Amino acid sequence: MSAQPQPSGKKQQDLQAQYSNFKNVLQQIAQKIGDIEQEAEEHKLVLETLEPLSEDRKCFRLINGVLVERTVKDVVPALKTNQDGLKKVLDDLVKNYKTKQDELDSWKKKNNVQVVQQ
Repeated sequence: MSAQPQPSGKKQQDLQAQYSNFKNVLQQIAQKIGDIEQEAEEHKLVLETLEPLSEDRKCFRLINGVLVERTVKDVVPALKTNQDGLKKVLDDLVKNYKTKQDELDSWKKKNNVQVVQQ
């Protein structure tokens, strides 16, 4: 016999379900982080493209699926505001991810869970 008692079948299924739930949540957060990083990079590229242009030059912006004509002077401040908001959301998501990862690690220790395959 082993030194540690084996968990019952029901308990083992519960632990597996909880582990799967943790992994799914972490995967969803990681996906959101990737999406927001991509969007922030797009904002950065657009701002870099618009910065050297004249403020009176016309440009087009997609707002809720509608392409609207604006000037560079109108668009740049909105893009900077959006970019700042994306950075804040990204920071929050990264903190959330780290918190969930710490929760998973402490849960593994508490329940003596060893992952065979990740």
